[in-house]
Amino acid sequence: MIPLLIYVGVFVASFYLVTKLQGAGIRDYTSLKTVTFGDESAVRPNRIAGVVSIATIFLIWGIFTGSGILPKFLHAPAPFEGVAEFTYTVQAEDGASDDAMVRVVVHPRDKTAEKPVVPEGEGFAKNDSAVVAQWRTILIPWDKNDELTRKDGAKIVAINGQPVTPGDTVDTEFGPITLSDKGTPNFAPERGLQMEPLYLPAPETVWTRSVKIFKEGFRNFTIWEHLGFSLYRVILGFVLGAVVGVPLGYAMGLSNWFRGWFDPIVEFMRPVPPLALIPLVIIWAGIGESGKIILLFLAALWIMAIAARSGVSGVNISKVHAAYSLGASRWQIMRHVIIPNSLPEIFTGARVAMGVCWGTVVAAELVAAEQGAGMMIMTASKFQNTDIVIMGIVLIGVIGFGIDMMMRWAERHLVPWKGKS
Repeated sequence: MIPLLIYVGVFVASFYLVTKLQGAGIRDYTSLKTVTFGDESAVRPNRIAGVVSIATIFLIWGIFTGSGILPKFLHAPAPFEGVAEFTYTVQAEDGASDDAMVRVVVHPRDKTAEKPVVPEGEGFAKNDSAVVAQWRTILIPWDKNDELTRKDGAKIVAINGQPVTPGDTVDTEFGPITLSDKGTPNFAPERGLQMEPLYLPAPETVWTRSVKIFKEGFRNFTIWEHLGFSLYRVILGFVLGAVVGVPLGYAMGLSNWFRGWFDPIVEFMRPVPPLALIPLVIIWAGIGESGKIILLFLAALWIMAIAARSGVSGVNISKVHAAYSLGASRWQIMRHVIIPNSLPEIFTGARVAMGVCWGTVVAAELVAAEQGAGMMIMTASKFQNTDIVIMGIVLIGVIGFGIDMMMRWAERHLVPWKGKS
């Protein structure tokens, strides 16, 4: 919740600051247009907003991981580290009571610590000591060295002077202490607001591991080979899906018979997520390379078919009538009217299909793959190498964004008439 509030706060502050500064500067023709709402040409991405957005994400990441890149005053409260002490009161079966002290050394996970030495104590309840890592909890075997144990009817009735019964929790400056159902204190050192490195390592940790992986490779393959295998599968599956899907969509858009025959199949398969098909594809094609290609082919097929069908159905009928009136044949109408005017929809579908394929290949590679970004992420997760997992996610996102940008560039150059009547 706190990271979200920080992100929203930076968004609001930067929005008002940047818009006010830009509004005071030179204004171009687009900004002076009288009609902007609903006009796509009037909405262009603000590059400053993009840079601030990415910087904010990295800032929040660094704040809640205690990154060494940021000054310490920007760090979120860290987990407790040091020596924690608390006392507990033991009551014997005859009503007699005695106090004992517990000293716990809380150390970072990547380091070790020795049990602290504590005086034994004079009563029947003896002092105890323990060692625990940050973000972990520990049960204190309080009666292990006592003269009277639970077998003798002794039990803990208070912690730091506060009466407790099994299930109660006492908050201390070092962290909460909960009395278990069997009457054993469970000490949980204060966690602070920073994320445990096991779940989210700091940015510099991910960067260091990424540099090492790029230099040394991962499981006998370079990082470029892993990404190359994933790209090969995506491109091949997408091309096969487009080669079959686009003609199918054209046929459905131009023929009542094709529309009636294939529409139930396409509309049935369209909402089925590609990941749900993995077990069936494995049964049919095995866990080899062909199964992965078939899965990606199916992921792209229905999207491209629907995009082509929508493109044909959305052609302005007045253009078709104008072509007929000029004596155009059916092939000429197809060549000069239907195909050009349906290409914008097909390119939009291609961008969606490529994104779906890129997301699906990661899941496909989780099953019996020796190379690929998905295999790398899955293998790293088994050994709790979160830094490699995050590196893989970032690489997948960057490559997916790059693919989308390339397709946008191709669309601008190949379909310059998009949005124009």
